[in-house]
Amino acid sequence: MDNEVLKQCALDYHEFPTPGKLGVHITKSTDSQSDLSLAYTPGVAAPVIAIAENPEDAYRYTNKGNLVAVMTNGTAVLGLGDLGPLASKPVMEGKAVLFKRFAGIDVFDIEIDAHDSQAFIATAKRIAPTFGGINLEDLKAPECFEIEQALIEQLNIPVFHDDQHGTAIVIAAGLLNALELQNKKLSEAKIVCIGAGAAGIASMRLLVALGANKENMLLLDTKGVIHSGRADLNAYKFAFARTTECRTLADALVDADVFIGVAKPDLLNADLLKLMAPKPVIFALSNPDPEIRPELAFQVRDDLIIATGRSDYPNQVNNVLCFPYIFRGALDVRAKCINQSMQIAAVEAIRQLVHEPVPQVVKDNYPGVTHWEFGPDYIIPKPIDPRLRERVPAAVAQAAIASGANQMSCNLE
Repeated sequence: MDNEVLKQCALDYHEFPTPGKLGVHITKSTDSQSDLSLAYTPGVAAPVIAIAENPEDAYRYTNKGNLVAVMTNGTAVLGLGDLGPLASKPVMEGKAVLFKRFAGIDVFDIEIDAHDSQAFIATAKRIAPTFGGINLEDLKAPECFEIEQALIEQLNIPVFHDDQHGTAIVIAAGLLNALELQNKKLSEAKIVCIGAGAAGIASMRLLVALGANKENMLLLDTKGVIHSGRADLNAYKFAFARTTECRTLADALVDADVFIGVAKPDLLNADLLKLMAPKPVIFALSNPDPEIRPELAFQVRDDLIIATGRSDYPNQVNNVLCFPYIFRGALDVRAKCINQSMQIAAVEAIRQLVHEPVPQVVKDNYPGVTHWEFGPDYIIPKPIDPRLRERVPAAVAQAAIASGANQMSCNLE
């Protein structure tokens, strides 16, 4: 579709027949005077008193247990940068639509006018009693790390920055499958990641938790390789600083098994791709334009597996495979946090699906796809796969219980 046509279609979609993508619906009968007296005064006093006496009763008598706040300050909207809270609202509404469509979770989108981390944290903390969980979205790094950590420590509901952990979970699921196909082990793979923001750092952290060797990993930002000799690193980048002579992407890619791009378009060219080890795995996730397009990559070499963030190529790395279901599982057991055990459970549940026969309903929604067996063009399940709703929340809920995340104290490891 032509870009101008797409733009107008998108604007019309958001404006007509009603502006925006969300509404509010009533869940109880309100047809009679008796109904209204129960919905409001005097009947509403009974649950008010019950909750005052036992705050956990809010999960019985209100929508708290199925209500998530999608919160942002608009400092990192999609790949468009700091556009502010109001401009971010269509994205937050879109996130809400995905929560409801895929996991049946209600959402209030909350756009906070606060560039300062402490002001954002204070606002989120004050309104948190309304919600069963908080999904942080489109916050720039490194403030996003500070905000998430503070809210996790100060609240007793799950707080999850999807740009960090959702991306990391789906990358990990796809990467483990791709390495399996390439007959490589995560513990031995040389991994290069360009993009040291929320997604890049969280992905490296999760891969280490899954067994990657930190000494085999190189992280790059706009200034090149993050190495121990640099004096400009924040604490989050410094955690992945290596003692190495590598300084450029070309240096880093020599004999690399894995390239993860969460940065910007066209960073991986043909000459750089040739430097990589045999049978490499490429995750070119800049969206809508990846670090390298699959058709170019395959012109250079035919032994690779490639994933992008786009739906018009095989192997789309899409956070919708994760965040609705990880919250569904957390809410179902009233988890106090979303810890590492729950994230790893999501990774394993997602990656396993491509090893099993694909439901016909999925095939029917992708008429152009002909290969549905686990292989180079099918390392990650499709977003519309109904098994995600069945498997991922159950795995996350089980991990929450096993790790004690549904208790008053929550172990984040």
